[in-house]
Amino acid sequence: MSLSVVHSRALLGLQARPVLVEVHLANGLPSFTLVGLADTEVKEARERVRSALANCGLDFPNNKRITVNLAPADLPKDSGRFDLPIALGILAAAGQLDAARLEGFEFAGELSLGGQLRPVRGALAMALAAGREGTPRALALPLASAREAACVPGACVYGAENLMEVVQAFMPGPVDEGKLWQRLATADPPVSSAPGPDMTDVKGQAAARRALEIAAAGGHSLLLMGPPGAGKSMLAQRLSGLLPPMQAQEALEAAAVASLLGRFVPERWGQRPTCAPHHTASAVALVGGGSPPRTGEISLAHGGVLFLDELPEFPRSALEALREPLETGSIRIVRAAQQAEFPARFQLVAAMNPCPCGYLGSSVRACRCSPDQVARYQARISGPLLDRIDLQVDVAALPAADLVRAPAGESSASTAARVRAARARSQDRQGCANQALSAAQMDAHCRMDEAATSLLSNAATRLAWSGRSIHRCLRVARSIADLAGSSRIGPAHVAEAVQYRRGLKTG
Repeated sequence: MSLSVVHSRALLGLQARPVLVEVHLANGLPSFTLVGLADTEVKEARERVRSALANCGLDFPNNKRITVNLAPADLPKDSGRFDLPIALGILAAAGQLDAARLEGFEFAGELSLGGQLRPVRGALAMALAAGREGTPRALALPLASAREAACVPGACVYGAENLMEVVQAFMPGPVDEGKLWQRLATADPPVSSAPGPDMTDVKGQAAARRALEIAAAGGHSLLLMGPPGAGKSMLAQRLSGLLPPMQAQEALEAAAVASLLGRFVPERWGQRPTCAPHHTASAVALVGGGSPPRTGEISLAHGGVLFLDELPEFPRSALEALREPLETGSIRIVRAAQQAEFPARFQLVAAMNPCPCGYLGSSVRACRCSPDQVARYQARISGPLLDRIDLQVDVAALPAADLVRAPAGESSASTAARVRAARARSQDRQGCANQALSAAQMDAHCRMDEAATSLLSNAATRLAWSGRSIHRCLRVARSIADLAGSSRIGPAHVAEAVQYRRGLKTG
């Protein structure tokens, strides 16, 4: 047989589209042609495959005209993931492998010149796509990638360390596959119990600690404002330790996004991620982009925390790009030739100084900024973005004498227990965190008595709030009521929620 077909998949966002690797051997001048909208690293597979076959002692058809087509032709293909299926297709077309057996598998893997299999990006996405489509084919991947794909329930995954392990499983005649390569059992990796930063390290800052607890209980975004050294970064780094464990579907989505960039670590399965990009990050680095579209930091923080320190120092375009994901929980990257959608349901925690010198309103050191400097500095955070941040908290610097004598704070474990109880109430009531409540759900689950309704109405009128601000304040009040174990929102809950939406102060 001079024609063979091997199944594989190409990544387009979180989607793993089926690809047919068609290999044809013909008489004529010896050549190796690869077509099908292949990127540069895919075309380089010609040299890797040739060397890998030779170093594994396999016959490469040097005297043939080899044509490899990656179909469909209008689907972009990148990375070295097609090395393995191309190599197997050449061997099958030359009659060295049983082409009928290849039909039951989908292959992906990069080859070294010596024939070793190197991991590929997006193994989890491949397994998820195969499960959604109900394909009867098993996945054959490098061993490290196979361990990733085995996290998907019900996936049939085989792992191999080198090309010869795969080749021997498909040679003509009876073969005991169990002795040649490893089929991995599908199971969730164990959740690491390594302790993270603890809230006991934070001394004082009762108001900021309370805001952090409310943010964790309802999934709310948080802005911490205060002078340098007040503890803003320390508080933000401890938020993920207060959040409840990830559900199986959440963990799978977060792991799939990390797998797209080759950052999946089995030891961190089920742990909520914390991403903290530098303030020089571009809009593309934050939300994703490029061609083909790649994920950004907001998608890597899916299910966890996105911490933006020195918020006003970020480029304006990068901050404004956060508006839609904060509302929708996803990001859709559209280009002329293709588009991709990535999940981006994260908790935004931002920290900033109140002015350029950092000491506006501080009792420790006098501010040396003029009113115009303060106004220009705070104007770097646009009103529409600030309107989307649920909790805005002042973090005052403690005097040195008070800081030295202050006792250790409450541990993360005890705070997390209250957060879990509040999250359980919201899940039982509405099936989602309070931050994700829709307008119809708010009407049903955010009931207030007359005094609370009057208080919220007066506050919204005096502070000239938008409709979005009123809804976000109401969601925060719902989280405060859940922490208190109350089924209804009372005046005390609304009053505390109003205090967290006072906005930036300019003097």
